[in-house]
Amino acid sequence: MSELVNEIDQSFVLLGKASVNFDNRYVSKVFRELGPLRRNLVKSGKPLEVLSTVVNKTYPESHPNVGALRQIVGGSSTIESDSMEIDNTETSDAEILPEIDLYVHLLVQVVLLDLGELEKLDSFNNTIIDILQNYNKRSLDFIQAKIWFYIARTKELIGDFLTIRPALLNALRTSTLRHDDETTGSVITFLLRNYLLTHDINQASNLVEKTVFPEHSAGNAIVARYYYYVAKIHAIQLDYSSAHECCITSIRKCPQTQLASGFIKSSSKLNIVIELLMGDVPELKVFKNNANDATASNEVASSFLPYFEVTRAVKLGDLKLFSEVLKKYEDVFKKDDYYTLILRLRQNVIKTGIRIISLSYAKISLKDICIKLHLDSEESTEYIVSKAIRDGVIEASINHEHGYMQSKELLDIYSTKLPQSEFNQRIKFCLSLRSDSVKSMRYPSINDGKGDVKNGLEGKDDEFDLLKAIEEGDLDDFID
Repeated sequence: MSELVNEIDQSFVLLGKASVNFDNRYVSKVFRELGPLRRNLVKSGKPLEVLSTVVNKTYPESHPNVGALRQIVGGSSTIESDSMEIDNTETSDAEILPEIDLYVHLLVQVVLLDLGELEKLDSFNNTIIDILQNYNKRSLDFIQAKIWFYIARTKELIGDFLTIRPALLNALRTSTLRHDDETTGSVITFLLRNYLLTHDINQASNLVEKTVFPEHSAGNAIVARYYYYVAKIHAIQLDYSSAHECCITSIRKCPQTQLASGFIKSSSKLNIVIELLMGDVPELKVFKNNANDATASNEVASSFLPYFEVTRAVKLGDLKLFSEVLKKYEDVFKKDDYYTLILRLRQNVIKTGIRIISLSYAKISLKDICIKLHLDSEESTEYIVSKAIRDGVIEASINHEHGYMQSKELLDIYSTKLPQSEFNQRIKFCLSLRSDSVKSMRYPSINDGKGDVKNGLEGKDDEFDLLKAIEEGDLDDFID
């Protein structure tokens, strides 16, 4: 227990440096050690006693927040009582830094969440929300964002999605006015997730349109979550091209670590569904390392196999196979919350089947098309084929009197003017690119080379700092 207390004290030292120097790199170091500390607290078997020791050692009796903390973690610890009395006398009149105060509350949140005390944690979160309103300091941005994450997570686990919205909107307004980009980005993602879980798509879309997400100043993990939710909103609103771009950005921005594997899976599944809705077929390598790998775990294999089967049904244009796959993996699609999007693929399956039939037959009756595609009736088949012709899916015509579809002969595309126009567009693009490059190189530098020497010296200093950071193992802090 004493080792855990000492480890928390070391975090307090780093938080003190962050408060004095206004440098969030020290807070980043504390958060990198939060995961191992969290696991060690659970393994100790007495996490609340450890936090009780920390509270009694750190907080004076007159501090306004010590009462709420002791109500959760317990009273004075009986372990190392002599040293505790000494520490209390030393810190009785000391002022607790806001960074340390919020970090202790964050540790209490984490411990209560790991112990499953959701009701106690929910009531404790109300106290933390009141405390957050009293602090306005830029070195608290990362800690506040992390605290709001556990507040939103607690409400989600309880199933209470509505009562947290006013607090999140108030936090978004406050963080925006204070230019707290980290908290602003985090709260926007929490609100989007809340709206999507309750299927309030219009409110989520309005939030995206009326807020400015701090993409360049927020962390990559927050940016990845934001683009994932925006992609989902665009997909539901039938804007598949924008959804595809946001989904690709989300996958690229996501940290490529083992802890982010679940998020990468969800983003990849959404990207597969969006590509199918756009009329494209995902590459085989998306499924090859997941669904068809014999050495993969059962969880990974079962997660991508339903989407592989759906892709195969869409590619073949087999409506019967698509219905069987949809019925077989209905629970999986509903759990992933992509069931409504996959239902839209039925039209794509029909269009693919009609395209294959038009390429295979010069003339075929509507009755045979109905039998091959497993449609309901000849009237619905005629309507579907007519719509496919109007949309440009196939080149054919319908004889309504005799009830058949006749495909048009395929023309050689090189006998038309289309290749010439495409080649002309590429030439214009290359010429405009060359013109812009020449314009940017035409005028010399104003400093006549003096600026280059200065930039060269600054580059050497940056290179020296980078080498020093690599030797000391603080490369992440140097990048931040």
